[in-house]
Amino acid sequence: MKAHDGMYIGGEWRAAAGTDTIAVVDPADEQVIAHVPAGTAEDVDAAVSAARAAFPAWAATAPAERAARIAALRDVLVARRDEVAATVTAELGAPLPFARAVHAGVPILVAGSYAELAASYAFEEKVGNSTVYAEPVGVVGAITPWNYPLHQIVAKVAPALAAGCTIVLKPAEDTPLTAQLFAEAAHEAGLPAGVFNLVTGLGPVAGQALAEHEGVDLVSFTGSTAVGRRIGATAGAAVKRVALELGGKSANVILPGADLARAVGAGIANVMGNSGQTCSAWTRMLVHTSQYDEAVALAAEAAATYGDRIGPLVNAKQHARVLGYIEKGVSEGARLVAGGPEAPREQGYFVSPTVFADVTPEMTIAQEEIFGPVVSIIRYEDEDDALRIANGTVYGLAGAVWAGDDAEAVAFARRMDTGQVDINGGRFNPLAPFGGYKQSGVGRELGSHGLAEYLQTKSLQF
Repeated sequence: MKAHDGMYIGGEWRAAAGTDTIAVVDPADEQVIAHVPAGTAEDVDAAVSAARAAFPAWAATAPAERAARIAALRDVLVARRDEVAATVTAELGAPLPFARAVHAGVPILVAGSYAELAASYAFEEKVGNSTVYAEPVGVVGAITPWNYPLHQIVAKVAPALAAGCTIVLKPAEDTPLTAQLFAEAAHEAGLPAGVFNLVTGLGPVAGQALAEHEGVDLVSFTGSTAVGRRIGATAGAAVKRVALELGGKSANVILPGADLARAVGAGIANVMGNSGQTCSAWTRMLVHTSQYDEAVALAAEAAATYGDRIGPLVNAKQHARVLGYIEKGVSEGARLVAGGPEAPREQGYFVSPTVFADVTPEMTIAQEEIFGPVVSIIRYEDEDDALRIANGTVYGLAGAVWAGDDAEAVAFARRMDTGQVDINGGRFNPLAPFGGYKQSGVGRELGSHGLAEYLQTKSLQF
C-alpha cells in the first residue's frame, strides 16, 4: 500500500504538525520502502481532542449498533486480507503464507468475536436492590508493538469500541503501514469521526505524549517490561487506568509419559513461528533427565527444517540483540545443537533457527526474553524440580504442559505461575483471556475479560 503522509484524526487524514519522518525498512533486504510522519505532542493533542469530542455520542450508541460497526470492520479486513498480508510481509518480514494465515487471519477472528460480544454482553445487571451498569472508561490511548502489528491493534481497538470507548492509536514505528491500512479499514467500515484516531511516531515522543495526556483515561500498552514500568509509573502519578501486556519466558514442560516427538516438534514450531518474535513463545523446553538426550536430538532435527522457512528479525537492533544472546549462551557454557551466531544470508536481518542444550536455569538465555528463534532445553529430575524451573523467572505469560493424559497435565499447569497454559497441544481460543502473572503484565486481552478492561462500573440503589 502507499503510505499516507499525515495522521488519521477526526475521520480524515490531516497534515502532521511537524516535518520529521520515519523510514520504513523491509527487513528482508534492508531497503527503505516508505516514509511516514513522526508525530509530535501537538499531533497527539489533536487526536485526543477528537476522541474526547466523539466520546459522548459513541458511548451513548446502542451496543447493537456498536456491534454492527465492528462487524463491518471485520468484513473490510476480510476483503483486504491479501493486502494486509502483503503489507505485513513488506515491513515485518513475515513469510507471506504465515502473514496471510496468522497476521491477517487472527485479527479477523478477534474482530468477529467482539462483534458478537458487543451485542450479547450484559452491560447492566441486578444485584439485590441495585442495578449495576458497565460503562465505557473514556478515551483509550493504545500503544502497540511491531511483532503482530494488526492483531495487537485489533485486540485493543475492538474491545474498546465494543465498550463504547474512543481511541487514539500510536503503533510501533517499525510497522506503521499496517496501522495506516487499519485506519483506512475503520473509515471504510463507517466508524464515526473521532471514534478511532491514528498518530504515527516514535515511542519517546508520541508514545510518551499519549501516555501522559490528561485527556486519556486508560493506556493500553503491549511491549517490553521496561517500557511497561515507565508507562505504569506515568499512569499511576495521574491515577489513570492501565492495561499492560509485557514480556515472557514461557516454559514448555514435557512430563514423562507424554508423546515426546509431538511435544518437541510442537515446541520448536511454537518458537520458530514469527521468527521467535512472540512474547508468549515457549522458549524454555523442560525435559525429564531420562528423555533428555532423545529430546535434544528431536529438537535439533526439527529446527533444521526451519532454516529457509522463517523470515528475518524486524530490524538491525533486534538482529544484533538476538545474536548477542546466542553468543552469551555459548560463553556461559550452553551447547549449540542447531543454528548459532553465523549469518545464514548475506542480506537481511536473518538468524538461524537455534537450539541450545545443557542449559541451566540460571543462565542468561534461560532467564531473559530473547525475542528470536532460540530455544533452550533444560533438564529436570522430577515434577517438583520442573515446577521450580518453570516458575523460576520474573515472567509468567504463557506456557505448555504435555503428559500422558490431560488430567496429569492440568494438575501441573494449575501450579504454574503463568496466565495461559496449553494442555497437550490445545488450540488457540480467541475468547480465552490472555495476559500474565508477575512482570508479564497487568490486565487481560481477548474475550469478555478483554472487554472488561475498557469498562467501569456504576451502581444505583433502589
